[in-house]
Amino acid sequence: MFSIKKAFLFVLLLGAGFNASAARKQKVNIWAGIPAMYGQHVTMEITVPDKPNGTAVIICPGGSYHHLGLFAEGRKTAKWFAKQGIVACLLLYRVAQYGYHYPAPMQDIQRAIQFVRERDKELGIDMHKVGLIGYSAGGHLVAWAGAFAGRCDELAKIGIQSEISLRPDFVISVYPVVSMQDDIAHAWSRKSLLGKLPTQEQKDLFSLEMQIPVDMPPVYLVACKDDPVVIYENSVRLYAAFLAQGIPCKFASYDQGGHGFGMKDSDFMRASHWNEALAAWLKGLAFLNE
Repeated sequence: MFSIKKAFLFVLLLGAGFNASAARKQKVNIWAGIPAMYGQHVTMEITVPDKPNGTAVIICPGGSYHHLGLFAEGRKTAKWFAKQGIVACLLLYRVAQYGYHYPAPMQDIQRAIQFVRERDKELGIDMHKVGLIGYSAGGHLVAWAGAFAGRCDELAKIGIQSEISLRPDFVISVYPVVSMQDDIAHAWSRKSLLGKLPTQEQKDLFSLEMQIPVDMPPVYLVACKDDPVVIYENSVRLYAAFLAQGIPCKFASYDQGGHGFGMKDSDFMRASHWNEALAAWLKGLAFLNE
């Protein structure tokens, strides 16, 4: 018989964090207990594999900074990484659909990085093996987080002081929004992030091809030449910026594949096996076991 005492113990275990007795999958509010963010609820779905290999990845789906594509780019991606032994952390960052614009997405991803690193022992990870993957607008967000880690601490601005580094150890940017310049910008993403009438200064600041530092972490970049949503030139310019700064980068460019394929079982996945090439890159950097 399931007694009241046992039920109470079960609730305690669920609330205790990532103990051996707790579930392998949990949803957490990354802003819980942060006074400056009282009332904000941003969910991160964390999947801990049976045998963690020490690496964690924070997943940022796309959706034009307006909404989130949680199937192919979110939960399918989390499932794939967990199968590789990587702790998968799906971040449901704040978007324009619910009235959020800059700096909300950056606050969320920086807090997610801090949150995961602070729980390295509980999650069974190495705090120096925490990376990011993002798709489309999420691809912009993860590259932005990598590029701005050393120059823009959004957490300090809201009173969160920590010695935890906000620099990810690797970045995977898939068919990313990159530029905010008029010639190739994805207009919906720009509007959702910066509003209807961004200044030229804002366009320049958030055009990642203009903002890559010399200490950018290693990057795996994926794009298809026939992308009908985000102009392929976005990735070309970003790759050129990485090369100019000497950043270790692999550009996986495909002639066909379009946009939005994520990690779902699709014609493109079966033809390209792009995730297998990604796995080889992660192995080469010791983020995935042989």
